[in-house]
Amino acid sequence: MARHPAPRIGIFDSGIGGLSVLRAVQQRLPAAALTYIADSRHTPWGERPAGWISARCTQLAGWLIDQGADLVLVACNTGTTQAIGALRAGWPGQHFVGVEPGIKPAVAASRNGRVAVMATTGTLRSARLQQLVASHAGGAQVLQLPCPGLADAIEAAGADPAPLQQQLVAIAQTIAASGADTVVLGCTHYPLVADALQALLGPGVQLLDTADAVARRVASLLDLPTPAGLRGTPPSATPPPLQLLATAHPAALQQAALRWLGHGGAVQLLQLPGDAGTSRA
Repeated sequence: MARHPAPRIGIFDSGIGGLSVLRAVQQRLPAAALTYIADSRHTPWGERPAGWISARCTQLAGWLIDQGADLVLVACNTGTTQAIGALRAGWPGQHFVGVEPGIKPAVAASRNGRVAVMATTGTLRSARLQQLVASHAGGAQVLQLPCPGLADAIEAAGADPAPLQQQLVAIAQTIAASGADTVVLGCTHYPLVADALQALLGPGVQLLDTADAVARRVASLLDLPTPAGLRGTPPSATPPPLQLLATAHPAALQQAALRWLGHGGAVQLLQLPGDAGTSRA
């Protein structure tokens, strides 16, 4: 059988959260060459205007496509809800995959018909999120739980974990009070702290992350062999490249990759047009 060429996949997020999706893609497609961009210069995106988010996603996707990406993965719920339509319209021949809160599987999994959706303000106010709730909630009660500042706290957890723990405690208390038995992790940052949140919620509450489903969709669009076939790379083969880029603070992305992926490498600083002098302190 002829060897399938290694796919080139470009991934971007507002910061380190997309590493949770990258991890799932690596597990399913270990032969893929991955390029990951953390837009650390502008993180977080959750409170930004929809027009700004769409324009930024277009800029990042365009850069990845220019570098030869076979598929662009928008590893950000806010970016997906605000920009995926514009990206597909702008590059009709390009493969795009987005991430969005798993309302449908959460409702199906819930035992008591009460579901909580943790997400950024930008995701919760999007028309796409409201469409998902209207289409799939059925008779279930869906608590839309905004988590302002949580992505920021996860980004900064390596230096100061206390604010993150305080936020997780408050979120767990709100979820417990709602009676929800299923929680949708509606931001790619949130699976990075799923274990800590699960410990606070206890075994009676299940957390739902769509990263594995996203990775399956990526493989399907690229028409790749089954995971078993992809895992058949000879042990002596050179590992596929993982290129990590950050639009600011590359050391923070390097530390996050080591913490959340268990490996990493040198992180390059990516300077895009118009970025000079716009970084947040």
